[in-house]
Amino acid sequence: MAGSLSNGNGEDEGPLASINIIPFVDIVLVLLIIFMLTSAAIVRASMVVNLPKAATAGAHVESTVNLVCTKDGKLLLNGKESNLDEVARHVKREHDANPKLQAVIAGDKGVPYGRVMDLIDLVKRNGVTAFALDVERAPVPEGN
Repeated sequence: MAGSLSNGNGEDEGPLASINIIPFVDIVLVLLIIFMLTSAAIVRASMVVNLPKAATAGAHVESTVNLVCTKDGKLLLNGKESNLDEVARHVKREHDANPKLQAVIAGDKGVPYGRVMDLIDLVKRNGVTAFALDVERAPVPEGN
């Protein structure tokens, strides 16, 4: 009879009382390894977004390309007024010269969210994957 133990002379000693957990542990360990590998890739692909004012804003990031979008719609590239086509050409040219190029994108509080996303997309399309959103350090609230 399947699932029963036999003593060799044809008599049954009862149902199988132990469960072999080794295959279960093997499967769990393989799943754990897969989870660890995929979570590392997900963390690298995530984008850190800081709001315009943050009490925990970091120090100024040294970069090669600085983009500023003003409230009245002007686009500044490294402090000089520019348009999207000029910015795209400049970013592409700089990225070709330095593959580790970084960009800092700053947008006025009054700038629509979509405009800042357009700048991020423009930078990424031209090869720059390391970028930051510039924020102003806010005072830390009392009691924290």
